[in-house]
Amino acid sequence: MGQETTSQPAIDVVNYDPKWQDLFGQLRGRIWPSVCDFAVGIDHVGSTAVPGLAAKPVIDIDIVVASRQEVPLAITRLTNLEYTHLGDLGIPDREAFGNPPWGLAHNLYVCTSESLALRNHIAFRDYLRAHPTEVMEYSALKKKLACEFSYDIATYVEGKSNFILSVLSKQGFSAHSTDSIRRVNRKAEASNGKATDL
Repeated sequence: MGQETTSQPAIDVVNYDPKWQDLFGQLRGRIWPSVCDFAVGIDHVGSTAVPGLAAKPVIDIDIVVASRQEVPLAITRLTNLEYTHLGDLGIPDREAFGNPPWGLAHNLYVCTSESLALRNHIAFRDYLRAHPTEVMEYSALKKKLACEFSYDIATYVEGKSNFILSVLSKQGFSAHSTDSIRRVNRKAEASNGKATDL
């Protein structure tokens, strides 16, 4: 098991909970009215969006805007909802936000519609939703890594990378795109833990 540190909480991977979809609905209901006049969508992404998949029990949400021109307005509206804007955290065309005091713990991002981050979130989620055998395989991998590297988020993320990138390759992502995803996810998770939990 990974060594405990005082600065990094333990990685907690639990069995799928059907309530996660309801939690996304609650959060969507609070967020969407503030951005629906210009955003093009809001998506439940990450492992909690895949039925049957073990996950860290934190909902991941992508607000989708058409282009970078809408990003400042999204930041203003979300700041008005008491979110804290954290910047792109090293991932282009994806802005991250810290939780407001009123809500459940979740990860919120604003992504442009053509961003690589958004495309990989959606492609990975949709592939797993259609392939339950691989959901079981990925669940087992995540639990094993969380047990072995409980306090080492960078090694946990790196341990998942080959599985994630193999799925994205099956979904038509180029070698250049998958290499880019590996680099930015490693950097973001190692530095702040705010990359979406695929």
